[in-house]
Amino acid sequence: MASQEIETLASALARLPGLGPRSARRAVLWLVKRREQALPQLLDALEAVRDTLVECEICGNVDTRNPCAICADPRRDAKAICVVEEVADLWALDRSRLFTGTYHVLGGRLSALDGVRPEDLNIAALLARVEQGGVDEVVLAMNATLEGQTTAHYIAERLEDFPLRITQLAHGLPVGGELDYLDEGTLAQALRARRPLG
Repeated sequence: MASQEIETLASALARLPGLGPRSARRAVLWLVKRREQALPQLLDALEAVRDTLVECEICGNVDTRNPCAICADPRRDAKAICVVEEVADLWALDRSRLFTGTYHVLGGRLSALDGVRPEDLNIAALLARVEQGGVDEVVLAMNATLEGQTTAHYIAERLEDFPLRITQLAHGLPVGGELDYLDEGTLAQALRARRPLG
């Protein structure tokens, strides 16, 4: 039986996404075994983030500076904005290093069941960015869920009066996917989005 302090630490770690109680206990044991080296580094990193974490006033990304590193990067193509639901989506897309434009985080997606309305999301700031001019393309990178696609459709309607190209991420067959293992929705989308060969 561990002390109350160790149990409290394990409980705190278990609340993190992707960590259950068993994984949290393993993480605590790892930290305990390496407490002289790992714990001070972890504490310093947590304190530094706690003291400097801000939300970017331009795109809504989370960073330790404002504007964030992406918005402040002069090599980024400011003419292209990729709209995502959450910061995690931004980070996932940016890790691919395939999109060289900027981003815009909505902070969620429209959902009548959950009571999330357009004014609850960061849509007005996106429209303000587009109204300033200089934007040629808006990429709607919503998740392939009913709520995500509803959100994308709503934003596309709001942007249709602007002289820009509105695109959406392709949906369909994953690379390496086998047809008999895919769900009907994925197969249907792949068929609808088919394109000529060559």
